[in-house]
Amino acid sequence: MANITPSEVKELRDMTGCGMMDCKKALEEANGNRDEAVKILREKGLAKAAKKAGRIAAEGVVKALVKGNKGIIAEINCETDFCAKSDKFLELVEDIANTILDSDAADPDALMDCTVSGGSEKVSDYLTNKIATIGENIKIRRFTKMEGTLIPYMHDGGRIGTLVKIDTDKPEDKEVLDCGKNVALQITALNAQYICKDCVPAEVLANEKEVQTKLVEAEGKPANVAEKIVEGRLRKFYEEVCLMEQKYFKDDSMTIAKYIDSVAKAQGAKISVAEFVRFERGEGIEKKQENFADEVASMIK
Repeated sequence: MANITPSEVKELRDMTGCGMMDCKKALEEANGNRDEAVKILREKGLAKAAKKAGRIAAEGVVKALVKGNKGIIAEINCETDFCAKSDKFLELVEDIANTILDSDAADPDALMDCTVSGGSEKVSDYLTNKIATIGENIKIRRFTKMEGTLIPYMHDGGRIGTLVKIDTDKPEDKEVLDCGKNVALQITALNAQYICKDCVPAEVLANEKEVQTKLVEAEGKPANVAEKIVEGRLRKFYEEVCLMEQKYFKDDSMTIAKYIDSVAKAQGAKISVAEFVRFERGEGIEKKQENFADEVASMIK
């Protein structure tokens, strides 16, 4: 048997996109012949993954998972809605979510070198094998980890997911946890970007003020009136982007801040929102628009 070097394994992996162990075994089986190893991988259906690596993955699932006082929220993408609803893909999502939760990885790149929870493969090899089996490109796009009293919420089959951390002295109280769930629902529905006014970055506020000032000036308002109009529009801005300033979706007679205060007083507890993350599947990814007739014509050519 030929002596297979790590550089040869890496070269085959770069060529095919297959896992390191699969490449090593193929080279051993091919007695070091790279072309024969590629053929072996293709015959096993593994090298197909490399062809899929460049395809746009904008569908998929946002998964929020909590165990004890640890939790994660992750976006895992595939190419089609059909795949996103399949048992094989959803099983993959569970495996990856548990691996993120159990690992020390801080980002998707670092996760690739971690071992899949409950398995023996590295995440990179696991993904390559799943891509070949499922037949679509799959990406672990992003994830965030949190610790504390956590409330996960997923909407519309994982199209949107939210993970909220609350600070409370009664983390086991049902009403307190229900309050946290309602806050998660609020964030999911109304897409708050910051917890409160003080959380809005100075440059974001300055930019919004500049935009509104120019709009008011363009409307030809007098200077003394324009300033008040801008102040009013900034209040509206806060109501849209700041969670505590938003109207509570179940009772618009109060803000979220007042709702939380009302639950805290009723339960004799301290409750505040410490942190939250909201992911929406595919946000920021440019989807490729296909014309079916043109695609068929190109295939015929």
